[in-house]
Amino acid sequence: MKLYDSAWAPSPRRVRIYLAEKNISVEYVSIDLRQNEQLDPAYLAINPRGVVPALVLDDGEVICESTAICRYFEALHPEPPLFGTDPLSIARIEAWTRQIESDGYAAAVYAFRNSKPQMEGRALPGKLPPTSIIPDLVERAAIMWRAFINALETRLGESSWIAGDAFSFADITALVTIDFAARSGLTVSDGHKALKKWHDMMSARPSAAA
Repeated sequence: MKLYDSAWAPSPRRVRIYLAEKNISVEYVSIDLRQNEQLDPAYLAINPRGVVPALVLDDGEVICESTAICRYFEALHPEPPLFGTDPLSIARIEAWTRQIESDGYAAAVYAFRNSKPQMEGRALPGKLPPTSIIPDLVERAAIMWRAFINALETRLGESSWIAGDAFSFADITALVTIDFAARSGLTVSDGHKALKKWHDMMSARPSAAA
């Protein structure tokens, strides 16, 4: 199998961190987003949406979307479990992952794609019609971001890990989100002590460098 990847994009990084935590090796194929390689016909034949990552299985089946890819590997390699081990832990991890994506990651994407002049005409990723940036979405992103990090601060004041007593896919998702958001000036303040402590702990894990 082959995993089509990009070194600096957040979604592929989420898969790389997950695979590193599971000690799973795959063949990586790099896609250069700065050169718009994701829109080349060769890659669009693999993923017509023109986004990364994409996992091509040995039989030619293609799995897109970072969470779907990780869930596929979780089914193949259940240990160590990163998506939960019982109905309640599975639900908690799913709920927190969705919240991180809809509140934090969405804010990071709004800020990144609507604050940079070079993104004009490319406000939406992948193979979509040219889309203008909307500067007002940067302000909306800031509002969403403050609410997001405040919620994480409260949660991590109660629990060492986001979804409960164990490290999980939700923690991976939050780390990738926070690091990606920082590129557009959405940061964690010194007053968010529990979140800062968690981020330092996460960043020190070997998988964070994947």
